[in-house]
Amino acid sequence: MSLRVLIADDEMPARIRLRNLVERHGGCQVVAEASNGRQALDACREHRPDIALLDIRMPGMDGLEAARRIAELPTPPSVVFTTAYDHHALEAFEADAVDYLLKPVRLERLAQALEKAQRVRAGLNGSSEPPTRTHISVQHRGALRLIPIEEIIYFQAEQKYVTVRHLGGEALIEESLKSLEKELGGRFVRIHRNALVAASRLAGMRRSADGRHVALLRDCDEELEISRRMAPEVRRFLTGKQEGVRSPSRSEG
Repeated sequence: MSLRVLIADDEMPARIRLRNLVERHGGCQVVAEASNGRQALDACREHRPDIALLDIRMPGMDGLEAARRIAELPTPPSVVFTTAYDHHALEAFEADAVDYLLKPVRLERLAQALEKAQRVRAGLNGSSEPPTRTHISVQHRGALRLIPIEEIIYFQAEQKYVTVRHLGGEALIEESLKSLEKELGGRFVRIHRNALVAASRLAGMRRSADGRHVALLRDCDEELEISRRMAPEVRRFLTGKQEGVRSPSRSEG
């Protein structure tokens, strides 16, 4: 079932751009557009969208006030704010927005926001816990590409980006390691403050010639550094993994 999306922005070119991005993302249907907060509120009552993409600066009722009014509806949509001004971030999250996009909105960030809103809605609709993603959305040569989680070898933070190393190569995303670890924790192991490795790809650890600990990875020739603080945790994980492999043979014997 496709997600029903409302777009609210007082500038028509911005609405057209957002509509095009939503349609490129797939799995979504734009059911209404609005040019101010009052229209957005009325459209939510009439069309009952799953997600509302709200500009913050709009004439009359702005996006922040509209979000507060929308939250009072019997079945409110998840709200994602879009704005050209990053100083509204705190107010946006105080209004219970699930995400905050700076203009010009890029397809990769919009995809992340839509997926996050979908997970929030899944939790509200009866799931005890919102489902984790099965894919990571990345921008590749101007188009959106979905990388299956099971094909990812590691995430590594570099300045404001995170490198996603996967079986087909690598890509950059703007999500934080902290949020990725929180969501995918059971499937990835923290080996360094700047790196998460897929548990299924972590094959071992060794000491390098200069005394550092490095991780040995399956399906990848690279060796990532393991921080001194995380080395005991990684060693315990690997030991437990080996014992888990051996235990069936002991029980069979």
